[in-house]
Amino acid sequence: MPNPAFRAVLWDFGGVITESPFAAFARLEAERGLPAGFIRRVNATDPDTNAWARFERSEISLAEFDAAFAAESEAAGHRIGGREVVNLLYGAVRPAMVAALVRCRRHYAVACLTNNVIAGPGHALPVAPGRAAEVERAMRLFDAVFESSRLGVRKPEPAFYAAALRGLGIRAEEAVYLDDLGINLKPARAMGMTTVRVDDPARALAELGAILGLDLASAD
Repeated sequence: MPNPAFRAVLWDFGGVITESPFAAFARLEAERGLPAGFIRRVNATDPDTNAWARFERSEISLAEFDAAFAAESEAAGHRIGGREVVNLLYGAVRPAMVAALVRCRRHYAVACLTNNVIAGPGHALPVAPGRAAEVERAMRLFDAVFESSRLGVRKPEPAFYAAALRGLGIRAEEAVYLDDLGINLKPARAMGMTTVRVDDPARALAELGAILGLDLASAD
């Protein structure tokens, strides 16, 4: 029986609905002979003001990000163009997550909370050729989409979550939020949301199902 304490399930996109971009980062690093985790370390340096943060808030263009990330990565020891990183952001859609999303939307509002960038049409999601259609189909399942590139704030800034709650007309205590990054879950949890970290998708769906009172393992 659906848990009446909740009104909405909020989903990160990259790393939750789609495979994590970190796997693609690791492949690029291996191909180039770069240190493991190099791209993530560049993104974690000055995380509120670096090229990545400014790009996700739409403070700089794709061309400016390309140059700025190249400079930052070069300063860290290995030059990588920003466009190369953008092209790795969204992997294949996870069918089990989409099936669970469909099941959840029968009982709750569902919304996407995503840090993204303006690098193409539609929801500004830069996806590999052949994946655009499946990504767009997944995006259409949400009742609402809250994007850093359009709001001008990004996770983990509390203002991002507050904007989503206002947009949905709910209190934090009425929401369950899924994300693959602990740094993004921490402020949501501090605001009162119930959070689920998506490391292993099957385990995360089992946890979400237990919270909501739904069988998501066999969602169809």
